[in-house]
Amino acid sequence: MKKIIIAVAALFCATALLAQDIPDNDWAGFNRYAKANTEVSAKPLAVLMGDSITDGWFSQDQDFFKENNLLGRGISGQVTSHMVVRFRRDVVDHHPKYVVILAGINDIARNNGYISLEDTFGNIVSMCEIARANKIKPVLCTLVPSAYIKWRPALKDTKEQVARLNAMIRDYAKAKHYKLVDYATVLADAKGETRSDLSGDSVHPNLAGYKLMEEALMKVIK
Repeated sequence: MKKIIIAVAALFCATALLAQDIPDNDWAGFNRYAKANTEVSAKPLAVLMGDSITDGWFSQDQDFFKENNLLGRGISGQVTSHMVVRFRRDVVDHHPKYVVILAGINDIARNNGYISLEDTFGNIVSMCEIARANKIKPVLCTLVPSAYIKWRPALKDTKEQVARLNAMIRDYAKAKHYKLVDYATVLADAKGETRSDLSGDSVHPNLAGYKLMEEALMKVIK
């Protein structure tokens, strides 16, 4: 019995020491905009929630955001599960009129492991429901019509998966009478893929692509 007690005590001590060595992991990315969130002094027209596409948008055209009273809250690499978790801090706390949700390509790319399109769509629905519960109007966006994902070359049905998720988003927006910004149509070529002059990798728009997206967005929210 004494040996068992000693063994359990040793295991407990070892576990405690290992726990002390585990670094803090800001999995959802709360820290990314923590300081910027405290500096927001006026109620924004809209918060743009998303991944690297939204992140890069602000980087390439900050004047668009400032001139139209928009907040960019995109984080590169994030999937919809990350966005649901940080939605309160990065969207709800600002009390915008609209939240513009452009998300899902990193779920398809399996950036955080496999997730079904249905569950990805469910996360988008959850963000809409949180917004509505806080008197914020959701604006849904179709994904950029990517033909491939450069960092996930093994994925051979990107175009098909994007089209399926976009169909879910369109149907949901119609059923709920939510505003929809159809970036997939705005950026598509004759084959239904991202125009090569608007993106270097079929996923991330260049400045010319963002300009078309800006025009489409402002028609919907103004």
